[in-house]
Amino acid sequence: MALTELGSAVRGGAAFLTRLPVTTSEGDWLQFQGTPAVFPLVGYLIGVLVALPFVLLGGHAAAAGFLLALFVVAGINHMDGVADLGDAAAIHDAEDRKQALKDTTTGVGGTVAVAVIVAGLALAGLALASMPFRAAVALVVASEVGAKLGMATVACLGTASHEGLGSQFTRNASRQLLLGPALVAVPAAMLTGFSPAALVAVLAGPAVAVGLVRWADDALGGVNGDVFGATNELGRVVALHAGVYVWMYF
Repeated sequence: MALTELGSAVRGGAAFLTRLPVTTSEGDWLQFQGTPAVFPLVGYLIGVLVALPFVLLGGHAAAAGFLLALFVVAGINHMDGVADLGDAAAIHDAEDRKQALKDTTTGVGGTVAVAVIVAGLALAGLALASMPFRAAVALVVASEVGAKLGMATVACLGTASHEGLGSQFTRNASRQLLLGPALVAVPAAMLTGFSPAALVAVLAGPAVAVGLVRWADDALGGVNGDVFGATNELGRVVALHAGVYVWMYF
């Protein structure tokens, strides 16, 4: 891939995955769809930015700053996927479950799912604030890269349930293309040195993705945009907590 094409794909990915003021075109979006390696590339950028509070602040202020920075940089667009899948998971009938994804109101399942994610991020922030700032930064970056590697995994392994946002990624990706995102994520897995904490954080993202893809195939008939969003949010939380646990106990 030429550098100009990669730059175009990165612009498209940054516009989709962040709230940063990135000027893009339709061509950038199309280039991003066919370049899943951009997911973890943008993950590095997000990770560095949202980890700054652990460098500049300390204690509870760093934890609060991390949460604020995450919502400022990455936004809450993907949280909608958590809410929709939470509502769908609370329904037993297959057809009603699919209808829940189209419902514009948020039910109990979605509310609980979002609350769990936000609480998980807050608790992870507190745990990170108690660690050496270099380790905290490393785990934040590794977790963000892992979450985005999870999204690339959904694109490469998933089959879309219908035409929409999800299908725009799945039809342009394949199992073979997953090698690119995996290679991009390798440096993030080495950020904690001899400790396997960063490696575990990076691997948590695709592990969550595989689980959600299998669930979506059975429950929804395939993946959609909500699965991508939920993979990002849940993958990040699982990665942060797994990385912190391994850092502290191994």
